[in-house]
Amino acid sequence: LTLPQFVQLMDNFVGEDISLPTVKRLTAFIKGEYKQTEEEKMKQLEKVHRMSHMAQRKLLLEALFEKWDSSACGSLDLEEVVAVLNTFKGGTGKEALMKAKERLCFRYPQLSRVGKLSPKAFRTFLELIASEFTGNEDETIDNLVRFLTTSVEQSHTRSLQSSARRKWLQDIQQAAETSGTSMEPVYKAVIKALSQDMEAHGDNKRTSAYIALLEENRLSPEQGQVLLRYVACTTDDAPHILNQVLHRDMKGVSFAAIDQGKPIYVPRVQLHGNIHFWNSDRSVEERKGSFLVLPLYDAHWRVFGILGLDTLRDQHQKSIFLTHQITFYEGVCHAFSKAYHHICMRGNVLQVAVAALDWLYPRTPSIHAVTTYLVAPGKDKNYALCKVITTDNTGQKEIQSSPVVLLREENLLRDYLFKCTDSSEVTLTSVHGEHHIAVPLHDLSRQTLGIFDISIEQHKKLPPQEQKDLQKMLKMAQAACSEILQRSLEETEPTQVLEAERVANMRHAGILFYRFMLQELRECV
Repeated sequence: LTLPQFVQLMDNFVGEDISLPTVKRLTAFIKGEYKQTEEEKMKQLEKVHRMSHMAQRKLLLEALFEKWDSSACGSLDLEEVVAVLNTFKGGTGKEALMKAKERLCFRYPQLSRVGKLSPKAFRTFLELIASEFTGNEDETIDNLVRFLTTSVEQSHTRSLQSSARRKWLQDIQQAAETSGTSMEPVYKAVIKALSQDMEAHGDNKRTSAYIALLEENRLSPEQGQVLLRYVACTTDDAPHILNQVLHRDMKGVSFAAIDQGKPIYVPRVQLHGNIHFWNSDRSVEERKGSFLVLPLYDAHWRVFGILGLDTLRDQHQKSIFLTHQITFYEGVCHAFSKAYHHICMRGNVLQVAVAALDWLYPRTPSIHAVTTYLVAPGKDKNYALCKVITTDNTGQKEIQSSPVVLLREENLLRDYLFKCTDSSEVTLTSVHGEHHIAVPLHDLSRQTLGIFDISIEQHKKLPPQEQKDLQKMLKMAQAACSEILQRSLEETEPTQVLEAERVANMRHAGILFYRFMLQELRECV
């Protein structure tokens, strides 16, 4: 138990109406009775040491990745890394390297297709290499880090450029973490990052930028099974581009970039002949400049859209994109993908919560109201709670389009919600005579992802059958959320059980809740 978990356990155990002398007697009893054997103590120390060691290794390898990824593009070329590692220890470890590469490609099948190492895959690769060498694994990791650190050098100017770019990419992620389930702040952060980089590192060229996402083409499938819908762009281009749809049978190279899974760069659009111009008012003389389209990948390296940039608004003769800019734009694609899927994940969690509450309300008339919160970063490295769903005693729900944000210092009467978040354990309390049960939804590391704040009014506890139904709902909601989080991991392919899941393709994540309910029912029959 962590300190907050121990305090919460004791708090739940003693209840609210207990006297101070009784608390003191309980404290003295636990102090006298709790004994830790030497073996338990050593196991605990070993566990703490191991966790600390793994955390330090993770930070070390992340820093090494960043040093190699000087353009902040979010991935490294596998063959480039292998070429350098071939000279490790004078080339004597080539066999170990090849075995580690085989194991890595088995774990990440997409590597043979895309050849790109994410930070996690890079870390795994070095750990696999170290495990193939004889001798101490930690020493081998340290030697690998030292070798790879000296193998890449960075000028002061390049270092400053990389630092600025990382800050802009972090702003994209922060926009996702603080925007509830809205994509608009993320779109704005992406466009801002591109314009800031063009101003600082691109000779301030006038650039247009746009994001288009793949959708199933339901209205005109004869034009292709999927289409690209333009969901965001630079302000000046909005009248011509925003909400436009590109089909496969229309001019353009965007679908070629999607099919090939690689950026396509057209340095002179006037000579290409297969470029789609959204602004039909632009004369032939004005249709000059460069065009770049980059595919957007999810964690499994599947393309889900494109990021496009052009310099048609720039009148300079050499309005081209340089190599270091293109690699940074790949980093923007990577940052946007993480942000986009983070918001999709939160949206899916909310769908599970809605499905769970729909199932619960007819069965639990004693529950007066349920408020659902999601945890988000707050001020000064603290966290905030975003109120996202309120449900009254009839089961009527209100989903907040702009989440109400709760900060701890401003909500003393709701401190039980923050205690629940800290401990990741169920918290019971009474506020002005109204009894509340705060139940956490966990992420994969058992940190609090969200909270159900269940009001049972004057009842001190629910009737036995209602309590049983509540526990069943919470169990299935947690299982569905864990499945959603598991699907977002790069090495995990989604498992689909019901036909409805294949048809919905996660458009309605609430189906997962009913899938787990059905699976439990089958086990009971």
